[in-house]
Formats: sequence, structure tokens, C-alpha cells
Amino acid sequence: MKFLLRMLVSAGALFGVAYISEGALLVVDEFWPTAVIAAVVLAVVNAIVKPIVKLLALPVTILTLGLFGLVVSAAMLYIVAAVVPGLETVGFLQTVAASVIIGLVTAVAGKLIDSDD
Repeated sequence: MKFLLRMLVSAGALFGVAYISEGALLVVDEFWPTAVIAAVVLAVVNAIVKPIVKLLALPVTILTLGLFGLVVSAAMLYIVAAVVPGLETVGFLQTVAASVIIGLVTAVAGKLIDSDD
């Protein structure tokens, strides 16, 4: 049940960023099925691909004092946009901003979901 709730929050964050920014940060065609599928793909990419990329990028991340982590998060969003039809990224800085906002919203919502126990 919590997994489903987390996916809906992630889909809402994706769609919310696109809707509130009016396509300036991210373009999502519609909530169902595009944002929901993108949320599931983002969860899979973050679980499988992101740890490998973070490990390979560890020296650069250390040199940039952790700021390269933002680039890695944006790259994961680029991967999702390449896989999911109907989800488009606008530009590099916009994608970084969108990934930061999505990450913050899902992190806060995840803490709220977990605190219900």
C-alpha cells in the first residue's frame, strides 16, 4: 500500500512540476497514464541505474563537493524522458531544477507516509 502511495506522490510531483511551471521545466502530456508510468520508470531507474552511476561518478562528486549529484539526478530524469512517451525535458538547467523539486517533494511526502505507523 505504501509503495502505491509513493508512486502516486511521485506521479503527482512529476505532473505538478510540469503543470505549475506551465512547461518551462518539464512537459507531461497527461497525468494518466504518462505521469504514472513515468513515476514507476523513475523508481526503477533510481533503484537500479542511479547507484551504479553514483559509484562511477564518485571522484567527480567529491571534486565538486557533491554538486555533481544534481547532474546525476537530472540524468536519471533524462533517461525517464527517453523511455516514456509524453514526457519531455526542456533544457539542462530546467531538468536539474525539476529533478530537485521532484526529489524534495517525494522526500517530504515519503517521510509523511512513513510517519503514519
